[in-house]
Amino acid sequence: MKFIEGGICAVKGVRAGGIKPGKMGIAVIQAEGNAAGVYTRNRVIAAPLAVTRDHISKTGRLAGVIVNSGNANAFTGLQGLADARIMASTLASKLGVDEDLIGVASTGVVGRKLDTGWISAHIQEALDSMGEDADASMRAARAIMTTDTVPKEIAIEMDSGIRIAGIAKGSGMIEPNMGTMLAFVYTDADISPQVLHSCLSTSVDKSFNMVVVDGDTSTNDMVLVTATGASGISPATGDFQSGLDLVLTELARMIAIDGEGATKLIESKVTGAATQEDARLVAKAIVRSPLVKSAIFGEDPNWGRIVVAAGYSGADMDQTKISLSFSAGTHVVELVKDGRVVSNNDDTLDQLRSIMSQDEIFIITDLGMGHESATAWGCDLTYDYVRINAEYTT
Repeated sequence: MKFIEGGICAVKGVRAGGIKPGKMGIAVIQAEGNAAGVYTRNRVIAAPLAVTRDHISKTGRLAGVIVNSGNANAFTGLQGLADARIMASTLASKLGVDEDLIGVASTGVVGRKLDTGWISAHIQEALDSMGEDADASMRAARAIMTTDTVPKEIAIEMDSGIRIAGIAKGSGMIEPNMGTMLAFVYTDADISPQVLHSCLSTSVDKSFNMVVVDGDTSTNDMVLVTATGASGISPATGDFQSGLDLVLTELARMIAIDGEGATKLIESKVTGAATQEDARLVAKAIVRSPLVKSAIFGEDPNWGRIVVAAGYSGADMDQTKISLSFSAGTHVVELVKDGRVVSNNDDTLDQLRSIMSQDEIFIITDLGMGHESATAWGCDLTYDYVRINAEYTT
């Protein structure tokens, strides 16, 4: 497989566009085919998710997606559901398709009524911006941004000839199950809704569900995948799974590094766990810990915080078996081996401080309990995170 240009419009059968004149934005994507979705586990579920989930459960297909940024349309009751349906019906009438074939997504402030009048007044502008090229994909990716500092998109071509691509947004309120994050993924493969759902669930579990920016789980998290079938190729399920895994993992990493106020990407890899769940618990506990995140922001070689996080994660572990090292890609500093501190001298701590000064920091924790592993991604906790969230609505 290889990375290609074009974003979601690199996939045959996809047209996209969007506008972002201020805090409010609208993205529209037209692509008809079998579809599947994965949604937040927060029990406060935003209206657009309820509508989209209902549509996909009825038809197993989508013909288009409409997304607004600036307002989450969450905790808005029956009016919120009505407003989400207005968004769906508005795009459906514009595209000439049934309303049940439209997915709806929203992102922004929770608890405020959606301005459907603004959306109705500007949707034609968004439709007029649609195209089938890289610029069109980028317009859609920018339109869904809130506190994101950069648009997030990726496209790949598999050896079989199929293409898989996606755009995403996410910066804060991120701990999937999933995070405030949205992702819209497209492929020109010919795949059934059942296989799409199975593959999507598997990929989300090892990608978006392993990202922690701040530990909050949003009301609006949603990942949709649509297969246009335009390539005429039905790939082996395993082949498609590997491609989808790559696309979602790369988008997850983009979300982690663009965490609100973030200056560093943290990758936490856990090996030697007794179970897969134990590996996941420890990996996420490390990137979730405010103390770990703060230490990495301050480039403070206080590595004991990693061991502490592993200890309270809930995973089965024995402190006499744990090993810990840090890396910035090539240089590795070993800190703990089989439960014993390797070195705490000034030279070791200076090396660790140097690693912490890099843009990407890799933390490798071996529990010494078995053969399972997992990887999670997060970012440092900075002054700007507090500022951004203290001023979010003002």
